Amino acid sequence: MAEIKTPQEQITYANMLYYGNIAGLALMLLTFVLYVAGILDPHVPLEKLLHLWSGNAATYLHEGNVPHGWGWTSLLGTGDFINFIGIALLAGMTILAYIPLVPAFLKKGETVMTFIALAEVLVLIFAASGIVGGGAH
Repeated sequence: MAEIKTPQEQITYANMLYYGNIAGLALMLLTFVLYVAGILDPHVPLEKLLHLWSGNAATYLHEGNVPHGWGWTSLLGTGDFINFIGIALLAGMTILAYIPLVPAFLKKGETVMTFIALAEVLVLIFAASGIVGGGAH
């Protein structure tokens, strides 16, 4: 039986996803501890949060003075929004893992795979940007 050789690009992609996801989960745990321990003050006070949980998302955003879309990045110094760093890392790992594939495929002369990897990166960045206005952005 012939031995199957896994291409280096697949190993690189898998390793980046694996370690990136561990880092994202670790960040989420660390930032949650910062929030729960009260080390960082929350943007929305706990007393107000309990009231806002009974409403819908639009009410929470309005009464909590929470910005839409990528506006949450301006609140990263607060206990209730710092945990978004880990979430953003987890959400962006596919993009980050595809980036090194572009030069790797280009170096191997795989034009079609280079184009597909580059297109994947561009489409995911465009979708994450919120420019198209779909979803909750």
